[in-house]
Amino acid sequence: MEILGYFAAILMGLSLGMIGGGGSILTVPILVYLFAVNPVLATAYSLFIVGLTSLVGGAVALKRGDVDLKTGFVFALPSFVGVYVTRAFVVPALPETIFQIGEKSLTKPLLIMIVFAILMVLASLSMIRSKKKGPEASEGAGSGGGAGQARRAWLTMSIVALEGLVVGGVTGFVGAGGGFLIIPALVVLIGLPMKVAVGTSLFIIASKSLIGFVGDLQNQPHIDWALLIALSVIAVFGLFLGMTLSKKVSDQALKKGFGYFVLIMGTLILIDQIVKL
Repeated sequence: MEILGYFAAILMGLSLGMIGGGGSILTVPILVYLFAVNPVLATAYSLFIVGLTSLVGGAVALKRGDVDLKTGFVFALPSFVGVYVTRAFVVPALPETIFQIGEKSLTKPLLIMIVFAILMVLASLSMIRSKKKGPEASEGAGSGGGAGQARRAWLTMSIVALEGLVVGGVTGFVGAGGGFLIIPALVVLIGLPMKVAVGTSLFIIASKSLIGFVGDLQNQPHIDWALLIALSVIAVFGLFLGMTLSKKVSDQALKKGFGYFVLIMGTLILIDQIVKL
């Protein structure tokens, strides 16, 4: 099972390299099902693995000029707050047993996995249904005068910052980097080209995931660093492979294919967790 887990880590890096997201959607199930890591601890491990892998990918994208640092900063800053507060205070404050009815009980690890599976399904549907959008989304933004344009720009950045806060909270709770939530915001709201959105997403995921992991260190005294480093190195290999392949595969075909894969995985995990109730 562990050998299969290491192979799956390549797929995780592949996803980050090709579409700038999907890392945690694969990493948490890999840790829970193939390495038998407790779901609460798996979300912490996922933050480190995905964060480090995304940092490498973001650095490569920055070198290529495929990162919008200003937009990334506006999105990332509030997300830092969301992820750190959630990991350092909200998750530890949750009781081990959320509620119990007769012999049925909802535990904290079970709640995290159910929420995670629902997030997988919603993210997959978003990818499957997504239509081509890009720089053209911002066409016409220059009309209406300087004052109107400034107001629209301020409103757009405010929405992006708010989404950053929400995505940070989601990241902190389920250990998901939030690439599938970040990229639509960058492409649709800001009008960034897909390649720039992917590069910017990697930087945002890296920064808030690693900050979230730091928030976890005070609550997780026993960290398996050997496993973390091994999976991170393998994932980085997958990342470079994905960045190379991304030049040969259309964004729409890739997102739809991966969307169906995530939908199947999310549905199976959700059914598995509901059976455990």
